[in-house]
Amino acid sequence: MAASPTGGDRQEDEPVVIRDKRRISADGASPAPAAEATAAEVVPEESEDSTQDALDELTRDLQRVTAEYANYRKRVDRDRGVVAEQATGAVLAALLPILDDLDRAREHGDLVGPFGTMAEQLAQAVAKFGLVGFGEKGDPFDPKLHEAVAHFTSPDVTEATCVDVMRRGYLLGEKLLRPAMVAVGEPAAADETAE
Repeated sequence: MAASPTGGDRQEDEPVVIRDKRRISADGASPAPAAEATAAEVVPEESEDSTQDALDELTRDLQRVTAEYANYRKRVDRDRGVVAEQATGAVLAALLPILDDLDRAREHGDLVGPFGTMAEQLAQAVAKFGLVGFGEKGDPFDPKLHEAVAHFTSPDVTEATCVDVMRRGYLLGEKLLRPAMVAVGEPAAADETAE
């Protein structure tokens, strides 16, 4: 005698009974499979629409996030360039007094031998970073680039001109790092020349 799964004793020769609790309609057809077929036909249609909507929404989200990331990278690259330019400008601005001393030594003929070579190497090194000196005698006066510390009339000029340069100016790329300090000569007015 074997024990049944329900805990009772069952004889081995007793038949196993399976009960189907589905209901059958009066005409003999089972309503459940028809209902299942109807549900199966309706669900995929709704599921396709909702799946497509979800896919479209996720695609839009992905496009938005991709665009935000691209803008972020551009902004970071631009900011990184600005910070690098500012750092380079700060270092080169600190070197300007040394370049001024070298210019004065060059004017007096003191840059000879190894010191002259070192001065040239320093000038080449700062030029690699984009530092450009300006401010020569005879340049037209530009108030955006020149700082006038002396002003007088001169019969030798036809327009406002830098007649003396006390200190060179420097540009870093397009940015003015320091204006040139100059003496400006202007042509004599017509009234003064007539007298």
